[in-house]
Amino acid sequence: MASTLSLSSSLRYFLPPTRTSHAPVIPLFASPRLRPRSIKPLRANLKTPISALGSSSPSASSTAGMAGQNKKKVEVFDSEEQLAVQLAKYTADLSDKFSKERGAFTVVLSGGSLIKALRKLCEAPYLDSVEWGKWHVLWVDERVVPKDHEDSNYKLALDGFLSKVPIPAGNVYAINDALSAEGAADDYETCLKHLVTNGVLATSKATGFPKFDLMLLGMGPDGHVASLFPGHPLVNEKEKWVTFIKDSPKPPPERITFTFPVINSSAYIAMVVNGAGKSGAVQTALGNSENSATLPVQLVAPEDELTWFLDKEAASKL
Repeated sequence: MASTLSLSSSLRYFLPPTRTSHAPVIPLFASPRLRPRSIKPLRANLKTPISALGSSSPSASSTAGMAGQNKKKVEVFDSEEQLAVQLAKYTADLSDKFSKERGAFTVVLSGGSLIKALRKLCEAPYLDSVEWGKWHVLWVDERVVPKDHEDSNYKLALDGFLSKVPIPAGNVYAINDALSAEGAADDYETCLKHLVTNGVLATSKATGFPKFDLMLLGMGPDGHVASLFPGHPLVNEKEKWVTFIKDSPKPPPERITFTFPVINSSAYIAMVVNGAGKSGAVQTALGNSENSATLPVQLVAPEDELTWFLDKEAASKL
């Protein structure tokens, strides 16, 4: 493990010997490579009429609509396994695109079942073909708990994904778990600003907020994304890049989270949802529902493209 170095009373980062002190970093560990399994996604039909805009996978069901100038696609797969296969291809294709265009690929992760859905990236052909050295990984939200705590999104990602791919340790940015929720949010926003200054992270010409290349997001059964919950004032935050919550309706109560201006300044967002328990929120967001309330997930609108990755259980009410 790399040693801890205190840079100031408010910033503390985990630094490898070759890394500058501009952002918090954590070490990764190698693990055996996994055998690839290729499963062809099956078609599924959506009940909601949305004008088709095409699909990145001809064997997946795709429908799409327009939210402003943003393209929205919905892909439904017969199983979570098939979803994971296509999500790996989608992510690897964007990695190649941005690595060539910008020399870096900025990726934002969430917690929950999203990490398991990324498992195919740890297998051939992606393990050897993806330019992992160009990846820079951050979290859309994090629980303010120690990094080895079972509630930590960092630990979940490390155990299930990051420890199995060769992303440089200095390119993975974890929160400072020694700080309060407010301090950790301010510290993480400072991290983002350093990445912008260093040219790793782009900024949106339209909004001035940081523009991540890809956000890989999940959704809760209540329609929350990141740590932005239905009816909570943080949903309406317009100024901050990163903020904090101390009264999360879902434990643990203290978290930090990106705000919607940052989320929606992203180039691409993949909304990865599986399981029947989330079908109601999916119906509200995408289908014909009597629920008149606006869920946080309905406010997600990246600058380029939003793609929903659903298994048939999550899409069962569409």
